[in-house]
Order: sequence, then structure tokens, then C-alpha cells
Amino acid sequence: MRTVVLSRAQVWRGPLILVNRDHPLRCPYPLDPVPALPSCPDVLLDRQAAGLLGACVRAAGGAEEIVPVSGWRSLEEQRRIWDGSLAGHGETFTRRYVALPGCSEHQTGLAIDLGRRAERIDFLRPDFPNRGACGAFRRLAARYGFIQRYRREKEALTGIAREPWHFRYVGPPHAQLMVRHRLALEEYASFLRWEGPCSCTLPNGRAAQVFYVPCEGEETALELPDGCCQVSGDNDGGFLVTVWGVPA
Repeated sequence: MRTVVLSRAQVWRGPLILVNRDHPLRCPYPLDPVPALPSCPDVLLDRQAAGLLGACVRAAGGAEEIVPVSGWRSLEEQRRIWDGSLAGHGETFTRRYVALPGCSEHQTGLAIDLGRRAERIDFLRPDFPNRGACGAFRRLAARYGFIQRYRREKEALTGIAREPWHFRYVGPPHAQLMVRHRLALEEYASFLRWEGPCSCTLPNGRAAQVFYVPCEGEETALELPDGCCQVSGDNDGGFLVTVWGVPA
């Protein structure tokens, strides 16, 4: 075992942070941005997320059908999108489909809007149907660490209308657990906190265990096993810990 000391500031960082109206970004996300897909060099995504996005698109047979529409956005770009939507569509539409500046997952580089290739694509609401390669991508997404972030039955929690084109990278263990238990990201940390450690076996046969640790003050000491672990803040007072190699 080894001891890891986490600072309170680390609650606001990591690939599992919750970002919404009630949980704005507290600090710039540490990006390592690359093109989300090689065919669209101007749409950027976190490096690890981009690698798994490309693998999922290929597995779905979607290289010719699926295109990235919007990935990482700066605060300034998110503000332009918000203001443009207000001017063009009004407040009701904008609050349903556009996150407030500073409260958008796109600012982390972990969210991607995908569309079906067409001559014209709606930037705010791209077509991403549940058929063909798009449907195959949706069915495979959790295997590669992506969840459809905004679902109709979770609108009261997320504050955003159903968006079948918007996917969030959280990592394969977490995507698998969220899909299995039908959880929105808003529910995930609380679920782990009250249910205790959860285990799963990934498609490659590797086992993983996930658990929640509350932030205990300015510093939190955490005992972790030797080997491969990931600690992510949740942007809401705690940490989500992933340990690979634990029997599921």
C-alpha cells in the first residue's frame, strides 16, 4: 500500500468532474487537446478521450458517416454560442440546449457533439440517429468510456434537454457502471458514496473497482494499493478512485 495526499483544490480537477449550472468549472481544465478525429483537425478533444473516440467510431463502422461537430470550447467561445443562441432562438430554447458560459462540459475537452455526415449540419442540434453507424456507436459507447450525457428521463437533474448527439468521456469503468445502473453523472458520486465500492469487468477482461472518498479538509490522506490507480475530483466535495486489477 502507499499513501497519497490530496489537496482540496484537486476536488475540482480530473476526468470525472461534474460540470453543470450548479457546479461551474472552478479552474481551467488541464488540457492536452488533439483533433477529436483525424478528418476534422479543428474540433479538439482531450488526448485520451480522442483516442478512444476514434476506436469507437472505427468499431461502429462510422469512419464515413460520423463527424465531430463541437469539442473543446474556450470560455469565450461558449459565451459567443450562448449569446448567439439567445439572439437567434430566444431564452427558452437556449436554456434547454446551451450551457451557461463557465458551466459547459465542452470547456473540459471531455465532451463531444457528433453528427451524421451531411451537406449541412445543425451546430446546436446535429442529427445523430439511432440507426446505422450512429446507432452502432451509441451501443458501443460505454465500452470505450463514453456516455450519452443528456437523456430525457434525467432532464430535471441535468437542466439540459435530451441531446442524443452529446457524449461525455468518463472512462470505461465509469461509463459501464453508469449505464448498468441508469445513472446520470449528477447521481454517480452519491451512488458510490452510499452503495460502497463497485466492481466491473471491462470488455478486455481487465477488472476495476471504483469507490468514493470525501474531501476531509485542506488535505486528504488516501491509502491506495500498489499498481494502477486513478483519482479524480468530482467538483462537488469528494474524489472518485479507480483501482485496476481488483477482482470484479
